[in-house]
Amino acid sequence: MKKVITALAAAILFAGGFDIAMATPSTTYWTPATADIQPYGVWHIGIDNYFTLGGDTGKTGSLPTDIGLTVGVLPYEKLQLEVGIDVLAPATEPIYFNAKLGTPENALFEGSPALNIGIYNVGTKRDGGASRTDQDIMHVMIGKTIPMNLGRIHTGIYSGNDKLLLNRDGNKDNTGFMIGYDKGFMPAKDDKGEYNKWVFAADYQSGKNAVGAGGFGIYHYFTRDISLLTGPVWFNEPAVAISNANIPWVWTTQLDINF
Repeated sequence: MKKVITALAAAILFAGGFDIAMATPSTTYWTPATADIQPYGVWHIGIDNYFTLGGDTGKTGSLPTDIGLTVGVLPYEKLQLEVGIDVLAPATEPIYFNAKLGTPENALFEGSPALNIGIYNVGTKRDGGASRTDQDIMHVMIGKTIPMNLGRIHTGIYSGNDKLLLNRDGNKDNTGFMIGYDKGFMPAKDDKGEYNKWVFAADYQSGKNAVGAGGFGIYHYFTRDISLLTGPVWFNEPAVAISNANIPWVWTTQLDINF
């Protein structure tokens, strides 16, 4: 399905009112809970924005804009690998890396699910206490198309740096699960075959830490390779995820282009 850049929630100080930022591999919506891996030799650029709606100054702000570049690097049909870099702006430590390795559906045997393992939120500041950005979140995912054209479901577990993924009491909260779902509508055709013009997507990441959140939204595919997503994202524990606990959710727009 999608994309290459979105969601890091790393505790970074920056101008703008929030204390988190986002940066990941191919994702469903907020999380890497998807079987998708960028195809070999196909580059992907993503520009993600997260902001509040409304005029109450005590409940407004935005996360840094996330500009990401990802590419598939293995020339095999049944074993795929993507690597990526994200730049956050504004942010004091703007660079993050990610990677994902896996197999698509039916690669291991007829009817086999997609399997992948990856890492994201690999920041460059690896010391300095609370200013560190090395969340280094590992994840293992399994994905499967649901029969009767009911979409796809993806689920898995994650584990990150227990010095940074903490709950509001300062105790480690660095492991959990992720689940994602997507369903395409209004098929269209081009010279490469069929694709969906509209896709509903939703996902959720457990944990009352900096990455615990969920959301749902709609993608519109202008072409097979250009899409725009929009919808809300809510935080499991706003007091941890953002600096102002009065802001439980934000709105996102995410532009994705393959080339």
